[in-house]
Amino acid sequence: MVPVKETITIPEPTLKRLPRYIDILRNLQVKGEEYVSSSYIASVLDLDPIQVRKDLSITGIVGKPKLGFEVTELLQSLLNALNWNNKNEAFLVGAGSLGSALLGYKGFKEYGLEIVAAFDNDPKKIGKSINGIKILPVKKVTEMAKRMHIHLGIITAPAEAAQNIADMMIEGGIIGIWNFAPVHLKTPGNIIVENAQLSQSLAVLTHKLSKASII
Repeated sequence: MVPVKETITIPEPTLKRLPRYIDILRNLQVKGEEYVSSSYIASVLDLDPIQVRKDLSITGIVGKPKLGFEVTELLQSLLNALNWNNKNEAFLVGAGSLGSALLGYKGFKEYGLEIVAAFDNDPKKIGKSINGIKILPVKKVTEMAKRMHIHLGIITAPAEAAQNIADMMIEGGIIGIWNFAPVHLKTPGNIIVENAQLSQSLAVLTHKLSKASII
């Protein structure tokens, strides 16, 4: 495998496309396919072949004439580019409906993510387990993050609690936050925040639906 150089900064639009390429490569791997072309990937995803080739160039892998890219090699390089070959342990705060759903999602392990502890303020939830993960009091987040050297936090709590939770995570040494709460978090410049706001995706979907011709 030719690893992606650590000095390379991958543009965000490319980052968002890479998981789709990985899904295709994994399916091809299951089918026993050894090679794949960028044109094939482009056709499956309805993308421009030139864009796909440009995206794949970040791996440094060169395809073979008339054969294309070696599936396993390309897959491993893309996983490496996203740091999905390494296990990232995470804390989740907010064991409501969304949080519980994320705790039950087994697919995270394919992407190198493992939720190792969950937290909530609801006395009815504390002490119980969801999909094998015990729910702990939120007040323990900071101390446990320090002790376990956790660097990734997931917030699925209500908006009014999100900022306080983020502050506790940061105090505990967490530097990456996946925020599902519908609120803008105020964090130091060295903290990485990725907002996964469902309302934004829904807004795009419903707007496009309103413009579609429905017979």
